[in-house]
Amino acid sequence: MLLVLIVFMVLLMLNMPIAFTIGISASTYILQQPTLPFSLAVQRMVVGTQAFPLLAVPFFVLAGHIMNASGITSRLLKFADALTGHIVGSIAHVSIVLSMLMGGISGSSNADAGMETRMILPKMREKGYEDGFSAVVLAYGSLVVAIIPPGIGLILYGFVGQVSIGKLFIAGIIPGIMLGLAMMITTYIIAKKRGYDSQNLRKRKSFGEVLTNFRESFWALLFPVVLVMSIRFGVFTPSEAGAFAVVYAVVIGMFVYKELTWKRIRQAIRNTVEDNAMIMLIVSMAAILGYILSYGQVPQSFSKLILGISETPIIVLTIIMAFLLVAGCFMEGTVNILVLTPIFLPIIRQAGFDPIHFGILMCILIQIGGVTPPVGVNMFVVCSLGGIPIESFVKASWPYFMTCVILIILLVAFPGLSTFLPNLWM
Repeated sequence: MLLVLIVFMVLLMLNMPIAFTIGISASTYILQQPTLPFSLAVQRMVVGTQAFPLLAVPFFVLAGHIMNASGITSRLLKFADALTGHIVGSIAHVSIVLSMLMGGISGSSNADAGMETRMILPKMREKGYEDGFSAVVLAYGSLVVAIIPPGIGLILYGFVGQVSIGKLFIAGIIPGIMLGLAMMITTYIIAKKRGYDSQNLRKRKSFGEVLTNFRESFWALLFPVVLVMSIRFGVFTPSEAGAFAVVYAVVIGMFVYKELTWKRIRQAIRNTVEDNAMIMLIVSMAAILGYILSYGQVPQSFSKLILGISETPIIVLTIIMAFLLVAGCFMEGTVNILVLTPIFLPIIRQAGFDPIHFGILMCILIQIGGVTPPVGVNMFVVCSLGGIPIESFVKASWPYFMTCVILIILLVAFPGLSTFLPNLWM
């Protein structure tokens, strides 16, 4: 296993695409074992993608692209502006609320970060917001998307760990809303201190205006409700709900909003194929790594190592969370979930923690890695699209990083915040 780790780190430092980094490093272990035929690597790649729950990923990704092409995003932006446009730091709050609303549609924080950077960053610059602050708000706000259902990370965690994806969806609702509200509180404090929008705030929109914007966004806002309720009452499995989401998006886009054209559908499908090709290639390569980890009894070794430090459950959880936070800084979130779930979930179960609760903690911690150097994907998306130096981002990010840490502490101290709804509804 030492050779696998060395090859992995070398390829990672050489900036090789992460899917090939995983596949090549895992294959070196098979080459070392005379009892394992190398054809096993190809076999595991195929087997790793042949799972019904994985169908949820391409379906939800396609549904998200179609909804974005249907004019839903612009309507949600207007609704978010109606709710928070009168608050100090208004446009920053709008971006966070939009991420919370998009969480029920997109499922991808990377996609949300890119979309909001193009739409909202120019408006933030017009209002005199500092670039570093703007980039941090957009990147950290996008993390909410991955927690509120249907987050792609939740689907992959449930698939790898054999945990109910439906329960994970429901468990993400309260933590996702809490994360969004915590970001807004932090934003308000900073905006108030710096005087953003303090001189030219518009009046609070009337209830009638808010209601009008709500009506325009109604079908988009209804989707996550229908999604959760259909899974809760057994109408659909998560994979079937993904297929329903595609049909729902097409019907709303073509016959209700009437903005979805065949040209836009073709573009949405093209974008979906690209996104899913990347995800499934990583999944297939991670299947090789998952097999050799199991064959080499790595989870058992990690369990002995961690439990050798302490058998106290909260200390075990703290060690694992610290590892996840550091790992998120060096590897993309999808990879971390696929690679680390089979290692740490057995330890968590042995320590007596709820796998649903741990799944929410894991997804949040790994998402935080998406906004921290050196491999923060969301950070690089926002900074590259906005032409903002990484140094400015890092300097402005500490208040939001500490906000996320405080939220994690609250979720650990009160696990019912994650488990209350799934235990109540399912």
